[in-house]
Amino acid sequence: MHAVSAPVGICYGRVANNLPPPSDVVNILKSNGISSVRLFNTDPTTLRSFSGTKINLMIGVPNEVLPSLSSSPSSSLDWLQSNIFTHVPADQVRYIAVGNEVFLKDPFYTPHSPVMVPLLQFLQESQSPFMINVYPYMSYINNKQYISLDYALFGGEYYMAKVQDGGLEYGNLFDASVDAFVWAMEKEGFAGVKVVVTETGWPTSGGEAASFGNALAYNGNVVRRAVREVGTPRRPGVGVEVYLFDLFDENEKAGDDYEKHFGIFGLNGFKAYDLNFN
Repeated sequence: MHAVSAPVGICYGRVANNLPPPSDVVNILKSNGISSVRLFNTDPTTLRSFSGTKINLMIGVPNEVLPSLSSSPSSSLDWLQSNIFTHVPADQVRYIAVGNEVFLKDPFYTPHSPVMVPLLQFLQESQSPFMINVYPYMSYINNKQYISLDYALFGGEYYMAKVQDGGLEYGNLFDASVDAFVWAMEKEGFAGVKVVVTETGWPTSGGEAASFGNALAYNGNVVRRAVREVGTPRRPGVGVEVYLFDLFDENEKAGDDYEKHFGIFGLNGFKAYDLNFN
């Protein structure tokens, strides 16, 4: 993968019982030129496998440890040292993702929670990005009366009428989703906070419109727009850094069947479909 202003990474989910060992995964990533990876936890064996590979890591802090880490800065630093930096050098850690979908999984939080403004203030002061998961597939299957498959798959960029939002036009749901967060941050006075899409993808099986062809169409457009720094209507020319979901299918994931089938690579290390990461 070439060095660009909007890197394209991949999520390495491990909710499965049949995955290749982490050392093999590193070889798969390197052979495909993928230099940015999201890990969802701090499994020591996995971290050690990435150590010294020059692959940039986004490492997740599990939701269940957040209450204890919030007790004091020193406990947080101790946890980071013992769970992350003991296993992988600091210069490989691009991001530390504090929790995953916390506002969805914890009923205490709501979109209007008073924690949001202090969080955005912290992100602005530390020049850190606001991280979001964007899944047009899920929006489509749950709202088919309002969202067309073409709009979810970027078809609106080429041959359908675009959606008008004030003075801006949207030809796809990905841009509209990202800009919804951008608009909300601007409204609160945080126009300069960068957005990183930490998960996005399309399933190949297990649900309506889940297919290899649609997965290739969606992910291919996401990659092209990132590496060409297309940006979004609210932030044109500012490429959106993205992490595609998922490296492999995850056969032990709960939920609808399609959630098991986001894998871009087969267990043999070959691509499930011909996606170009460049």
